[in-house]
Parts: sequence; structure tokens; C-alpha cells
Amino acid sequence: MTKIYAVANQKGGVGKTTTCVNLAASLVATKKRVLLVDLDPQGNATMGSGIDKDDVERSVYDVLTQRAAAVDCILTSESGGYQVLPANSDLTAAEVEMLSLANKERLLQQGLQQIREQYDYVIIDCPPSLNMLTVNALTACDGVIIAMQCEYYALEGLSALVNTINQIQQLLNPQLKIEGLLRTMYDPRNSLTNDVSAQLTQHFGDRVYRTCIPRNVRLAEAPSFGQPVLAFDRVSKGAIAYLALAGEIIRRNDPNYKPSEFVAAAEDPIH
Repeated sequence: MTKIYAVANQKGGVGKTTTCVNLAASLVATKKRVLLVDLDPQGNATMGSGIDKDDVERSVYDVLTQRAAAVDCILTSESGGYQVLPANSDLTAAEVEMLSLANKERLLQQGLQQIREQYDYVIIDCPPSLNMLTVNALTACDGVIIAMQCEYYALEGLSALVNTINQIQQLLNPQLKIEGLLRTMYDPRNSLTNDVSAQLTQHFGDRVYRTCIPRNVRLAEAPSFGQPVLAFDRVSKGAIAYLALAGEIIRRNDPNYKPSEFVAAAEDPIH
């Protein structure tokens, strides 16, 4: 059964796009069929997948405004091995246009309906705000992966996001849940990092992923080459961390998942 996850946080710069691109590539490395939906007008997930956002003829904008079917807009990331529903600056206009359309909160859900069964996982990269695009992502998904840094202000933003998720659950998507909290740019030498991490575990329990994504130079460099870090430097700490995250997510959905599959993915990540 297809799992659709939105990677969200209204705070920018917390590693949402990095997580979407590298989680998609890591899931592909474990032989899963993956679609990455770029729902951010900046189009960073599109570019980070090796696709020039300015050369895209049709994008998620066309799906949301009902100009085109999703199947006609999907491209393939050659470097990551997954498929992409791309985005560019056209998406900025979508929010205004969506307001005049019926079921405006469900436009992405409707757009994905015909193609979702072609994939094992659909990963949605949300914009850094709680706007109509994010509402569409939360309405369309099964669960939310919250990417966050372990710092003081992150906890404040987390409260607002959890409230939004609860509202969407009550009004639009009864199945919606917090799938997991992912600690990004993690530095265990920092005492504040450890304090915030402990608070997250205390409040959210096993919904906090055991995998932490470390600060890693190769992880930061990979997007400028239009590659997931697995393709860029598969033995880097960042690549290993995202493979571990993919394994953790798969195990939550499939208790029969074999560790040997993870080892094979680490040895031959893309092919």
C-alpha cells in the first residue's frame, strides 16, 4: 500500500528539502518506487534532484490549477532514481488561483489519486509556511515527518505546527498523524541540542526517529551538483544517516523488512 508523507515545518532552513531529496534516493536504494512532490515555489527539491526548474514545461502548478494531469507532469531524477513532480516560481501564483476552485484544500489529493498506486512512497516537500500549499499537502498525506533542529525556537514553532496538524485532522483528513520527528543538523557536543532532544523524546516518545541527521559538509555540497548525497558521496556521514532513516521508516511499515536489504543498499545505493 502506498504511503504518502509530507515533510513539514513552517520554519525555514531546518533541512526539509534536504530530507525529501535524500530520503527519496535512500528509499529507491532499498528498491522502493518513489515519487517526490515539490510543493515549494523555490523549487529547491527539483533542482537538488538534477532537474532545471526553469526548463520545466509542466509542473505541480498545473496539477493544482487543474490544467494538467499529474502523470503528464512527472519527470525522472537521473541522479536519484526516483520520479519528481517538479515546481518553480509559477507555484507562487497557484495559491491565489486555488482560492476560486472547488475543494481547494483537496486539489493535490485529487491530483495524486490516479497515480499514487504506482509508488510505494510519495514524499511531499512543503514550503516553509502554513499556507494553502501546506494545507493541501497535509490533506493529501497519511503522515507528517517533522524535520527540525534541536534549538530553543524550534520548540515554539513545533507547537504551532502540531496545532495545525490537529486542525487538519479534525476538518479535512481524519487519518492524518505525526509519522515522526527527525532531528537534523544534529551536533551531540552541544548541550542545548541534547536538552531539546531529551524534551522531544519525553513528549513524543517513539515518534522521534532514532536516526539523527548530522551536520555534514558533503550533505551541504550535494545540492549544488543536482545530486542526492548518495550519488555524490555514498560513504559520507550524511548518506549513511539518510539510508538509516529510510530503513527505520520501512521497518515501521513492514516488520518483515530484512536488514540485509539495507546492507545491499549501502553497498550499491542507486542501482
